[in-house]
Amino acid sequence: MAHFAANPAPLRLTGGGTLAGTVQVPGDKSISHRALLFGAIAEGETRIEGLLPAEDPLSTAACLRAMGVEVSPIQAGQPVTVQGAGLDGFQEPGDVLDCGNSGTTMRLMLGLLAGRVGRHFVLTGDGSLRGRPMRRVGAPLAQMGAQINGRGEGNFAPLAVQGQPLRGTTIHTPVASAQVKSAILLAALTADGPTTVIEPAQSRDHSERMLRAFGAELSVGGAGNTVVTLTPGQTLKGQAVVVPGDISSAAFWLVAGAITPGAEITVQNVGLNPSRTGILEVLEQMGAHISVLNRRDVAGEPVGDLRVCHGPLQAFEISGDLIPRLVDEIPVLAVAACCADGISRIRDAEELRVKETDRLAVMARQLGAMGGRIEEFADGMTISGCTELHGAEVDSETDHRVAMSLAVAAGIAQGDTLLHRPEAAAVSYPGFWDDLARLKQQAN
Repeated sequence: MAHFAANPAPLRLTGGGTLAGTVQVPGDKSISHRALLFGAIAEGETRIEGLLPAEDPLSTAACLRAMGVEVSPIQAGQPVTVQGAGLDGFQEPGDVLDCGNSGTTMRLMLGLLAGRVGRHFVLTGDGSLRGRPMRRVGAPLAQMGAQINGRGEGNFAPLAVQGQPLRGTTIHTPVASAQVKSAILLAALTADGPTTVIEPAQSRDHSERMLRAFGAELSVGGAGNTVVTLTPGQTLKGQAVVVPGDISSAAFWLVAGAITPGAEITVQNVGLNPSRTGILEVLEQMGAHISVLNRRDVAGEPVGDLRVCHGPLQAFEISGDLIPRLVDEIPVLAVAACCADGISRIRDAEELRVKETDRLAVMARQLGAMGGRIEEFADGMTISGCTELHGAEVDSETDHRVAMSLAVAAGIAQGDTLLHRPEAAAVSYPGFWDDLARLKQQAN
């Protein structure tokens, strides 16, 4: 869980030099959470290889253990086993469930717990998570009969869930959010009839793929796969799950390779789920030199190796349906935009304001300190390219994706950068700083 020291030492990052070699990014965070959760409500054992051993999935595992689910210790390189408790096997915990810094844990838990009739649960998290909006999940669950109470009319944790009988219904979600959709689908497993989720655009579909693999009855349709219907009544069965590398973590190396003079990096074993590869489309639009090698399918998810090398880049424009498919990669794309020819524009990305931090504001502020020319507006930003960044004193503001994005920017800046709170990277990529040092060393 994300508990940051009061005044940890800032990290000095040297500008200049290049990057070369191969790197394996940690297991996909979205798939890691879901493998733990679906394993917990299945019958029998689920064995997970490649699970991300970072703070957010550890928070999910801790919450499950608190409700009586057996989850083996989570250690890098070791498979994790979950002894399924079945759909109605959760015990009422003796204490508050701590979701740490993990919005995914809290939002998916709300869906998972809403239908546990007669049982009471309280969810909380760290200071950052207690400030993130939860009614976006609570409101659609209330349409199914869920009873969720909290601060700000149920918008902020701590949140109390009183398990209720749930009814199947049709829910139109106002935003395309995999967390909202997944919470509804988890609740739908215990509803009295089919539940349909209709999104304005398709969000990540890891839950749909994995629920099917575990034995749920689920159909996907509509224009752009935006309509998902789950029919309850099937028993979920424990599975063997192999978690591919997280493309959101790979994105830092893809951008670093594309913007760092002389760089050549191969990122191995990356998940290439089409609902997640928006970053590749944008980098292609920019003219980045990226090739996909060794394409294959692993446990229902497409996987491949990505090779990237440095070259000139053009500005990009992103908006609309593409945003949900690369929402976590926008901070590092802002860094790429500083190196592109022209003005890059990001629109329809207001979702970034309710992540671990307000990422639009934080990236504008921190990249601006390094000389980035960024204009921020309500749902996005414009970034002027061909900007020479300079070393500066910057701060992750406790956001893992901001920490790693600033590290990528520091690598091409003139002079040294002093990054405060670099340990935030451990939320999704505990070995990031080691991998960065190794890629620099192999190149220089």
